[in-house]
Amino acid sequence: MKKFMDKKFLLSTETAVSLYENHAKSLPIIDYHCHLSPQEICENKQFKNITEAWLYGDHYKWRAMRAYGIEEKYITGHADDYEKFMAWAKVIPMTIGNPLYHWTHLELQRFFGIEEPLNEKTAPAIWEKVNALLAKEEYRAKGLIRKSKVEVICTTDDPVDSLEYHIAIKEDKDFSVKVLPTFRPDRAVDIGKSDFLEWVGLLENACGKKIENYDDLLAALKDRALIFNSVGCRISDHGLDYFPYIETTKEEASSIFNKVMKGETISAEEEEKYKTYTLIFLGEVYAELGWAMQLHINVIRNSNTRMFRKIGANTGYDVINDSKLAHKLIGFLDSLEMNNKLPKTILYTLNPVDNYVLATIMGAFQGEGIKGKVQFGAAWWFLDNKEGMIEQMKTLSNVGLLSCFVGMLTDSRSFLSYTRHEYFRRILCNLIGEWVENGEVPDDMELVGKIVEDISYYNAKEYFGF
Repeated sequence: MKKFMDKKFLLSTETAVSLYENHAKSLPIIDYHCHLSPQEICENKQFKNITEAWLYGDHYKWRAMRAYGIEEKYITGHADDYEKFMAWAKVIPMTIGNPLYHWTHLELQRFFGIEEPLNEKTAPAIWEKVNALLAKEEYRAKGLIRKSKVEVICTTDDPVDSLEYHIAIKEDKDFSVKVLPTFRPDRAVDIGKSDFLEWVGLLENACGKKIENYDDLLAALKDRALIFNSVGCRISDHGLDYFPYIETTKEEASSIFNKVMKGETISAEEEEKYKTYTLIFLGEVYAELGWAMQLHINVIRNSNTRMFRKIGANTGYDVINDSKLAHKLIGFLDSLEMNNKLPKTILYTLNPVDNYVLATIMGAFQGEGIKGKVQFGAAWWFLDNKEGMIEQMKTLSNVGLLSCFVGMLTDSRSFLSYTRHEYFRRILCNLIGEWVENGEVPDDMELVGKIVEDISYYNAKEYFGF
């Protein structure tokens, strides 16, 4: 019997162990998609305790706690931090089979040197030990990033963001990690949302120009993209509940925008036409700037209305959507490709049913001279577990080139989540190691070792141009 989460954790063959230890383990991390706060990085945030570092804003853990019947006051409510930590300690032994169980213990091991499992009995001592470490200078935000050997962080930022913290981080000569913004214009695209006009006002303030028509809006978005580019942005991102695409014209999109600006109601078809034209315009901007475009597709957000009204968005009530996307996604990509303005693109789905759909669409829009121009993105959100990662990589291998994959990201708000890269690298090494041991791949460590290194680090570095 193997020891719990020892050095061979998730590595079932000697080849897998060799691949991980000699080719993946020591490589730096490029975290090209996350939700860390640039302000907290800039100000080198110090966490008052493990609950603040671990449980604040972590809707993964919140969902598990609710599933175990924990009262909301111990999740997002007014219980004190120790009570919330003890509630999580009660739940964690019951999460066996959920990636949270492994993530939690990897974080305890790698950051705090704690080998024993977390439970109600061990929790008080773990609380004291971890909090004592968090009080040290090297456990502030920047220290946790350094400890994880992170080379690049790409945060997620609204076009109206001032980027002041990114600029300040860049000027900090004592912190060598690149912290770059990611252009996320969801609120510009979501014309049907109740806060759209409010956001247009924020965009006016950011640009210092009045937005009176659709041309003004597009010009303002491009201006902000240029500002982002000047601060080092290399990536855009879109969160899409479904993929919108209806053939339309700029005149139609302009008319729809004008209606909304006048306070008039638009139809679902009009909303989709506006989204279509705006996304195509943005795709062309990204191509001009040499950025990669990320498309995160098929999520239903805030599905529990009562809880949304009570505690707001991003609190653990989002679910997988099952909208069909092949024809519309192809239409969008093809409209950009026809004008030779398709940027590097990463396709993510929250629905595993779409895996082969995205992987085959990816293969239809590759570009000369760019290795893996269109990517089938890493297993995302509800899918970034052991089986989800394996299925994503097997699908990519079956119909594309796993060797060109840009690898893992954290997609997290926590400074302790970098162990997810280790989790991914172990799974990757085990998958390829099994192929070697089964005689499906040559026992050529120079070949397979280079592929592991590329997927873990070098492909992303080259693809994004960091």
